[in-house]
Amino acid sequence: MDASVKLHLAQPAETTHIVRPSRHEAEAAVRTLIAWAGDDPDREGLLETPARVAKAFGEFFAGYDQDAAQVLDKTFKDVGGYDDIVLVRDIPFSSHCEHHMVPFVGKAHIAYLPHDGVVGLSKLARLVEVFAKRLQTQENLTAQIIDALNESLNPRGAAVMLEAEHMCMSMRGVRAHGAATITHRFTGVFAEDRNEQDRFYALVGKRG
Repeated sequence: MDASVKLHLAQPAETTHIVRPSRHEAEAAVRTLIAWAGDDPDREGLLETPARVAKAFGEFFAGYDQDAAQVLDKTFKDVGGYDDIVLVRDIPFSSHCEHHMVPFVGKAHIAYLPHDGVVGLSKLARLVEVFAKRLQTQENLTAQIIDALNESLNPRGAAVMLEAEHMCMSMRGVRAHGAATITHRFTGVFAEDRNEQDRFYALVGKRG
């Protein structure tokens, strides 16, 4: 992509623009990191690594080119009067820690109480992907998902829980293998009614 092309991050709370370096500049940066790590970027096994890494980054961080509002723009109002909890649990995701740029991997549980209609269930998984495929903290990822859900669907309440293992803890530092980080956020009825929170916890198989 030409360096003059600007990128819209499409985050609900703010609008930010950056200028992307060229693909050639990105690959040159990878060569520099390989050399800094202590290896020879010109040896046979590493010659194509910069191009592969640049391509992989395009997949890892595809969320910067996606807009959560577009993912949730189609709702269905003809649901036979259904107004109880809609929950999709165990949505797998992978993201990258913005502090060390190493992965954290886990699953998301999303629930809402319909008000103006419901959204296709696969859209909730796509919503997670939009924000997970960016440099993140788990706390921010949790907040972005529920904020986008509230903004697009206007539910009577929403609940989001993420549980993940962070490689920045498992592979480096304290090397706490298997440690799970859990974050959650409630809005609307879920924030106001402890019984709704308990019902959410029971449905995802967790204790509050």
